[in-house]
Amino acid sequence: LVPNMWRDPWFWREETLAARLVTTALSPLGMLYHAIGKARMHRIKPEPLGTCAIICIGNASLGGVGKTPFAIALYRMLTDRLGNDDAIGFLTRGYGGSLAGPVRVDPKTHTAEMVGDEALLLARHGPVWLARDRKAGADFAATHGARCLLCDDGYQNPRLPKDLSILLVPVPIPARAQIFPAGPLREPVADAAARADAVVFVTQDGTDEFPKTGTEPLIRILTDRRLSGRAWLSPTEAWMGAGQAGPVLAFCGIGNPDRFRQTLHAAGAAIADFIAFPDHYPYNDDDIRALRRAAKRQGARLITTEKDHVRLPSAFAADVDTLPVSMTILCDGLIDRCLAVLPQNAHRPVSS
Repeated sequence: LVPNMWRDPWFWREETLAARLVTTALSPLGMLYHAIGKARMHRIKPEPLGTCAIICIGNASLGGVGKTPFAIALYRMLTDRLGNDDAIGFLTRGYGGSLAGPVRVDPKTHTAEMVGDEALLLARHGPVWLARDRKAGADFAATHGARCLLCDDGYQNPRLPKDLSILLVPVPIPARAQIFPAGPLREPVADAAARADAVVFVTQDGTDEFPKTGTEPLIRILTDRRLSGRAWLSPTEAWMGAGQAGPVLAFCGIGNPDRFRQTLHAAGAAIADFIAFPDHYPYNDDDIRALRRAAKRQGARLITTEKDHVRLPSAFAADVDTLPVSMTILCDGLIDRCLAVLPQNAHRPVSS
């Protein structure tokens, strides 16, 4: 069997006495990490670009909550309103890639080793501008005609000027989680929400109308004087119709592997085995051979996420299915707020 490998340390996930002892011992480091981050946030003041709006999508934790599919869904909503001729694109640092940028990503010539998996996935939907220095990348994109950039990282980066900040909060809310390294949080959820123009709760599916009320103190803090809504991931209709024949061996290397497992379960997939690799994992030949042997032994076909698929060698990728997903966003006023921050407010009037 391929060994399960989790990026998150065991004491983040367990509720045992040993886990509590470790998190308690590490909590002073978490307090220091948070204090340094707050001091950096207050010390560094970004300069607005003026000619290009930046809409930043972030979360308070280190784990994945769906920022990339949210950015793709928001891009589609904006282009539906503005048309495809408007200069809307994505801004990314290209995590896991070798290129420092700034550069416009070309999926025909760039590989995941060069620009990272997220950049290639985003490039399937619209223009992608990559730079390790996000401010330099935004400047570069603006000089090439970009007027609106969606950034699905950089929420905690004070150098990146943000015209609109959207915080994604997973449900259940990680209110009791610890600050890194004691836990998975970059900062307390309430602190992250204080810089947000909109808070969107990411639920498991469309049936959960969270938050049902605003009576809980934390929910009141998160939604006070800002837009709020919800979003969820679901498989595309094409996969729902053709992707459930026989058992699957699922594997992924993403920030929240459980979300992929849950989405497969919700779609009715028969999961023979589930293999979790670390986030952004660079699959090697040994991994590929082991996955193939495991799938053959269990009579299952291999399936992974779209983000993982772009990291697979082409010879192996042809033998692996993907679970294509899309995100639904329900947040009244969000698109109008996004359009309002565009330079010179140059967008089509809101239809009545």
